[in-house]
Amino acid sequence: MVIVQNVSVQYGSRVLFKDVNLKFTPGNCYGVIGANGAGKSTFLNILSGQLQPNTGEVILGKNARMSVLQQDQNIYDEYTILNTVMRGHKRLVEIMEQKEVLYSKSDFNDADGVVLGELEQEFEELNGWNAESDAEQLLNSLNVDKDLFYVLMKEVEPKIKVKVLLASALFGNPDVLVLDEPTNNLDIKSVAWLQEYLYNLDSTVITVSHNRHFLNQVCTHMCDVDFKAINIFTGNYDFWYETSQLILRQQKDQNKKAEARAKELQEFIARFSANASKSRQATSRKKELDKLKIEDIKPSNRKYPYVEFKFDKEPGNDILMVDNLTKKGYFENLSFSVKKGDKIAFLSDRATGISMFFDIIMGLQNADSGHYKWGKTILPTYLPLNNDEYFDNCKLNLVSWLGQFSKDNNQEFLRGWLGRMLFSGEEALKQANVLSGGEKVRCMLARMMLQQGNFLLMDEPTNHLDLESITALNKGLQSFKGAIIFVSHDHELVNTVASRIIEIKNKTKVFDRDCTFDEYIAKSN
Repeated sequence: MVIVQNVSVQYGSRVLFKDVNLKFTPGNCYGVIGANGAGKSTFLNILSGQLQPNTGEVILGKNARMSVLQQDQNIYDEYTILNTVMRGHKRLVEIMEQKEVLYSKSDFNDADGVVLGELEQEFEELNGWNAESDAEQLLNSLNVDKDLFYVLMKEVEPKIKVKVLLASALFGNPDVLVLDEPTNNLDIKSVAWLQEYLYNLDSTVITVSHNRHFLNQVCTHMCDVDFKAINIFTGNYDFWYETSQLILRQQKDQNKKAEARAKELQEFIARFSANASKSRQATSRKKELDKLKIEDIKPSNRKYPYVEFKFDKEPGNDILMVDNLTKKGYFENLSFSVKKGDKIAFLSDRATGISMFFDIIMGLQNADSGHYKWGKTILPTYLPLNNDEYFDNCKLNLVSWLGQFSKDNNQEFLRGWLGRMLFSGEEALKQANVLSGGEKVRCMLARMMLQQGNFLLMDEPTNHLDLESITALNKGLQSFKGAIIFVSHDHELVNTVASRIIEIKNKTKVFDRDCTFDEYIAKSN
């Protein structure tokens, strides 16, 4: 158990959160959510003792062990992979090192024998004799090659380091597990394994993640960092989001009777509870939802961008035809055609290959052989992976920047579009070359919406976006009536938007079917 008492954090005049009182209990997984800069990672650092709050304290249960996912990939560079995993249990490693010193003493005496006996007893209580095999099992589960087990961390690539540090955090079944973005740079199989592992864990799990699918699969509660407060709500991310939005809509409708609002909410909770009873989270979540009261749910104060792609020109039946397209080093003999209404997600073991393909069909690069043809009625709009050319060295304010892509340069018209993407008031007068990564993507989305294309190409559209923007984008793509080709590492986005999956492996198309992402995963296993 973790108890947070009267915790406040303030930097100068800026208050992140004030007088926070929370309790995190065993067997539950808490997803920490909040807008960029709200203080999610700061809160995790306070929980783990890496930062001290201005006021208050964090109390860990008696004899409880907390484990934290390390963010510094180079912290264990001088240790082997296997040793790094075991270092996730600090006390166990201390005992092993003390034992080694005592056993190697040339002047070993009776006092040493007493200390060694105590260490051996504690070592056994901590299941030390199985430590190495347990570490190996975690690495095997994360698909780390056994030939790397005795290689130094500094000698392996970053994507392996990520898995090793995750295994280190999980090692030894900690009582409290603190994970900051644990799915970053993990492959699909590793994420699926982690979800299963955390589901079966009896520990208290507290995690920050922008992966909505992960939050929906593992979380029993959402911990919302919002407007200088932190509140815990029962349910996963989707439940928190939908109930919050429902209440917000009801608050805006002052003519609805309170009884009608309550009935609508009760029906929603009942539907969710029924669905949860069929899910992996079944028993505990359903019990908590059954006890949930209307007054326990509060709307979020955060703002969501408005993402809606519309077009004036109705697309015909001829959309896009690709015939034996080849770009050496990227892909070979790629052939497919796009049907009306297709929403195609591309998967590839070489992300640069998909980016190159998108650039080619948008006329930005040339293929080595083969050809492609757009239908005469098709107007494609493109969100590239790298948008630097649109912003670097551009000193225009955002109103003028957006005006470059609009037929209507009326200031109020352009400000309206920027307002939809959360650039209101003075924010709309920022210079384009000082924007953050997330702000750049929101500007690019505003540009795409203004262009009113009936075909969308998107290369990792969720990169740099917060959960609010990702959720809004997801809804916008789901409701879009034209065709889409996109690539994304966001499981929820791919699964809810794509109606067709094309996979490129070893530069060749190996899979092309009308199915959802989850159906593709099931067929691949």
